[in-house]
Amino acid sequence: MPRVKRSVMHLKKRRSLMKAAKGYRWGRKNIIRLARPAVLKAGAYAFRDRRAKKRDFRALWLMKINAAARLHGLSYSVFMAKAKAAKLGLDRKVLAQLAEHHPKVFAKIVEAIKG
Repeated sequence: MPRVKRSVMHLKKRRSLMKAAKGYRWGRKNIIRLARPAVLKAGAYAFRDRRAKKRDFRALWLMKINAAARLHGLSYSVFMAKAKAAKLGLDRKVLAQLAEHHPKVFAKIVEAIKG
């Protein structure tokens, strides 16, 4: 059986690993034994946090809507129940943006829901 020389693939793998570890601190940017687990962990964190980001933003939207609704004398749960009963076609992301950037428009929505 002929001998297999793997220098090309070995260098290619190391080069891609070092490219992925570019910008890391201390030895993790230039030492293979430290860069490999750092890159693997970074990938795992990125995968996990792409899902966590969605949860975090939804929680932030709820806080913004709650704060704006309480200025008009409603709690978040009462506001959302009335919005659902009034068949308001806006999702939480849009409501949070309105509450933060356009409080007059949000006030009109609250008045429409109340009445």
